[in-house]
Amino acid sequence: MPLKVKTGFDPTAPDLHLGHTVLIQKMKHFQDLGHDIYFLIGDFTGMIGDPTGKSETRKPLTLDDVKRNAETYKEQIFKILDPEKTKVVFNSSWLGQLTSYDMIKLASQLTVARMLEREDFRVRFDNEKPISIHEFLYPLIQGYDSVALEADVELGGTDQLFNLLMGRDLQRAWNQEPQIVITMPLLEGLDGVNKMSKSLGNYIGITETADDIYGKVMSISDTLMFRYYELLSDLTSDEIRILSQDMQDGKIHPKDVKKKLARELTTRFYGQEDGARAEDSFEQVFKHHGLPDNIPELILKKANGEVWLPKLLVEAGLTESTSEARRLIKQQAVTLDNDKIVDTDYNVQPAGDILVKVGKRRFARISFR
Repeated sequence: MPLKVKTGFDPTAPDLHLGHTVLIQKMKHFQDLGHDIYFLIGDFTGMIGDPTGKSETRKPLTLDDVKRNAETYKEQIFKILDPEKTKVVFNSSWLGQLTSYDMIKLASQLTVARMLEREDFRVRFDNEKPISIHEFLYPLIQGYDSVALEADVELGGTDQLFNLLMGRDLQRAWNQEPQIVITMPLLEGLDGVNKMSKSLGNYIGITETADDIYGKVMSISDTLMFRYYELLSDLTSDEIRILSQDMQDGKIHPKDVKKKLARELTTRFYGQEDGARAEDSFEQVFKHHGLPDNIPELILKKANGEVWLPKLLVEAGLTESTSEARRLIKQQAVTLDNDKIVDTDYNVQPAGDILVKVGKRRFARISFR
């Protein structure tokens, strides 16, 4: 008999990264075994804001923010999950129907003492930092999701254990069989220290270009590489162990092991053809010190006058925002025709062709006509 397997994501940002896919990959494993997969988008809980790991009250998202981000999640998860076999649900469909009486009944299931067992709440309480009442409600309403879905299994990160166990408690209170809780480790970011996070800039987004995904994976340390294999690869644990042993014995070079991982992850999101092309492009740029064959081109009119460099980087698709562009310029990661630019107020003269490079992997050719 198929199990109801649930995983919830609050749509707090528009893009998913590899850290999110640790859970989505585990969902895929359940899906491949024939179980029912429920991808829960927390459009209701997202407006409250998960207090897990926060040292202060986080700013709630607006309804428009949540709806916009939720739509992008629906598109991105099907890079991994089978859309025909995945049930996408929004918790506002049942949480929005709860009456004041229902919320009071829900709140009666938990004591303040139990809530303060959570380390982040306890630390804030001991340090006399404010805890808003609505933050206490978050674990309760996340737990109620499991009641509404009658979940058999819930997946989550290790930092979500308190919230996941709350689902078991509430299911008992509603005379349901308590769900099985499975936690997955948090994936370290490119720095190898902090968990992968867009705010820390140590992430690999699954909507980034194939070249960027491949190149970023190739930039991680040899030690971190096997952590990524363990949490992200479709290889079995025995296959990963053999790969690690062969590398230690000198039978295979660490770079080739990393290329295998980069190719697998890039192919997962872009297919075999683009995965192979990204690998060829990487070799062209780094091994042969050349330029990639498919440098995007942007044509601008000379009549438009000087162009502020951060704005130009956004127009060329090299950065997502001018603030990111300014940050990269300050980090001396931007060059024009191989000349480093360090002035965030730099204006590009509208003349001829310019080769723009951001970081080690992003290129664009700008033509003024």
